[in-house]
Amino acid sequence: MAQVLSLHVFFSAEIHKVGPSKPLKRVHKPKTSLSTRRKGPQSPLRKIQKLNLQVSPHRAVSAVRLMRIEMGGAFADLLNDKGKGSGDNEMGYVERTLGFRTKDLDDRDLRLVTDIVGGTIRWRRYLDYLIGSLCHDEKVFRSMEPLLLQILRIGFYEIVKLDMPSYAVVDENVRLAKVSLRPGAGNMVNGILRKLVLLKESNSLPLPKLEGDDRAQARTLATLYSHPVWMVRRWTKHLGQEKAIKLMMWNNDDPSFSLRANSGKGVTRADLVMQFNMLKVPHELSLHLDHFVRVKTGLQTVIQAGLLKQGLCAVQDESAGLIVSVVNPQPGDSIIDCCAAPGGKTLYMASQMHGQGIFKPRKVIYASSKSCCFLFWCFLAFIMPFQRHIFLAPAHCLKQLPHLISMYFYSLLLHYKPIAVGL
Repeated sequence: MAQVLSLHVFFSAEIHKVGPSKPLKRVHKPKTSLSTRRKGPQSPLRKIQKLNLQVSPHRAVSAVRLMRIEMGGAFADLLNDKGKGSGDNEMGYVERTLGFRTKDLDDRDLRLVTDIVGGTIRWRRYLDYLIGSLCHDEKVFRSMEPLLLQILRIGFYEIVKLDMPSYAVVDENVRLAKVSLRPGAGNMVNGILRKLVLLKESNSLPLPKLEGDDRAQARTLATLYSHPVWMVRRWTKHLGQEKAIKLMMWNNDDPSFSLRANSGKGVTRADLVMQFNMLKVPHELSLHLDHFVRVKTGLQTVIQAGLLKQGLCAVQDESAGLIVSVVNPQPGDSIIDCCAAPGGKTLYMASQMHGQGIFKPRKVIYASSKSCCFLFWCFLAFIMPFQRHIFLAPAHCLKQLPHLISMYFYSLLLHYKPIAVGL
């Protein structure tokens, strides 16, 4: 007791030597949560931990894009535009969906992503039928996780439609399922894809039989050619079954690119074909236009060879070229193009005029009644007698057809020859 009392006296004396004591202030430390602990840039170590180099990057990005399209209502073409360069936005979606990042996509990977995503969407009805048939239980297919279903769709499309090496497709998709979901999901993907490979090698894929009434046959055709049932019924009713099947096959066929020989520089289609043969680029001639060549694969080879940069050819769809063939511009014509954006038809028509005539390219003009487009065209018809005047207008301008017909016949009375084309 005496010792305790002496200690108390000692400490109190020491405090009084220092001076009067100040009241202690309680410091409140802010509570930080895990999500808001660090808002700055992540450390390189954190990025390295989430970077997975074992998973195929184009398959991971394809699975995430298909998820965004089916679950989030995104558009495939917009995702292709935003995905160029494989920026942080794209990899952010991959990390949030799969739990890891992949290496940045190069140009080849981006082309594969575009092909896989677009092809899987086009053939989804047919792919889902195959997946459901190999599951042997509709409940398993209906209750399948969305990400697992997308991985299976990618594997089925690569094996059935792209004819990729089966061992690589199975191995890569199994690894993606194991890393992004769990080992059991990888085992399921492995079993289903291996069964698909065996059936394809023996040419015994499960296909629905074309039998029954018109409705049943429409459902079967919709599955085989992956089209909506209502569309199949409408096409079959108006075109017949044989033509409807050809139309569906064409509609789901891989798109091709059309290249136009630049006749303004004296380049003919034969010259362009010679260049393609030297580059070993597979091609075929257009059935409708004399300056066009179709290319399905090898466009990157054409670009790298510098044919576009040298101005020997230009990428242009044949539908745009058909407009020019209808107009049939001649040297000395006066042309007003009110749809000159981005200018592909404009350059094609200008090359056909050989530097003689008047060409007025303009952007799209939204017309109403008494359209300024038609007034401008009529004005030129009055001030330029005895010439052929060509007016290219947007299709919505043609709703003013009565005004156009009246001006057309009035100009004929004045011996002018104007031509109006709706684009």
